[in-house]
Amino acid sequence: MLRRLFAFAFVLAAASASAAPVDTLDLNVPLAPAPVVVQGRERLLYELHLTNFGAAPLRLDGLSVLDADSGAALAGWRGDALAARARVIGAQNATLDGALQPGERAVLYVELDLPARAPRALRHKVEFSAADAEPGQVEGAQTVPRAAAKLQLAPPLRGGPWAAIYAPQWPRGHRRVFYALDGRARLPGRYAIDFVRLDADGRSARGDADVAANALGYGEPVLAVADGTIAAARDGIAENERVSQQTRNDFDRAAGNYVALALGDGRYAVYEHLRPGSLKVKQGQRVRRGQAIAELGFTGDSTGPHLHFHVADAAVPLLGEGVGYGFEGFRLLGAYPDAKGMGQQPWQPRADEVAAQRRNELPEANSVIEFPP
Repeated sequence: MLRRLFAFAFVLAAASASAAPVDTLDLNVPLAPAPVVVQGRERLLYELHLTNFGAAPLRLDGLSVLDADSGAALAGWRGDALAARARVIGAQNATLDGALQPGERAVLYVELDLPARAPRALRHKVEFSAADAEPGQVEGAQTVPRAAAKLQLAPPLRGGPWAAIYAPQWPRGHRRVFYALDGRARLPGRYAIDFVRLDADGRSARGDADVAANALGYGEPVLAVADGTIAAARDGIAENERVSQQTRNDFDRAAGNYVALALGDGRYAVYEHLRPGSLKVKQGQRVRRGQAIAELGFTGDSTGPHLHFHVADAAVPLLGEGVGYGFEGFRLLGAYPDAKGMGQQPWQPRADEVAAQRRNELPEANSVIEFPP
């Protein structure tokens, strides 16, 4: 009898320490990435969607990106590093500092510099745990990266210095903002850059910086980055005189005045926040690369005068998926380590081992560059 009790207790203990369920977590990469070149390195930017189809909360403990053929780990994140690149869709507290609840979806934003011998395909391993269960793991979401885009563009602006502002980790940065329109969620700003004009001391305005027209880049000519046809254009949205007067806009006015230039193969260069009355083109017009098409302004959802630039697969600003591109040439001056001091203090100079002249690549996050005059 005592032996039976011990055996029963052992079964209970084993059941209470059973493995976490591996059949309830769905892994999906909705859009296969294509590499872009950033400061000499091929980089993938893409999103891994995780959905909890089970009845128990799951805590995400680790993410590894694997070479699908060899199984070698290319990158991995745990703890705070994992939480920093994850957002729970629709949750009031969007950070992933707790468990993924039943029915919830999290998006993990992946930025991955590829090795010299790039893998044919990627696979993902997610480690997780549930209450009263041993930790578990699941592998899936195999994706084959697409060929690198051959899209190399002329400068959208002249001279400089220009701060190329973007950062994958910013919660409200372009990289993390989905728009669900026409029954589909898209990420138009996956490769978007906000260009802000600086002076030699890193300042972005003269005099009272709250006056929009005092921004150094205000009114600068905006240029066609390629020969092409104007696919869409909007003018006539007014702008506030002062930055402090800015308010949020509805979806259809968030881009302010804009121009979309058809580049061919279903890709469009999108310019946003243009100065009212400055558009020099209209829909259907053919333009040449380097041609002035508008002026930098402060319309729409803008925290200050700047040029928002991205390339997507649709002409309307919020209806496209962001696609990669590069610029034919620019000069790298330096960078800001983060947003602190940007527009008020000098940037950190370029490291000696990094070449100043950059060709056929995307500027690094928060770098300071010069385009040809």
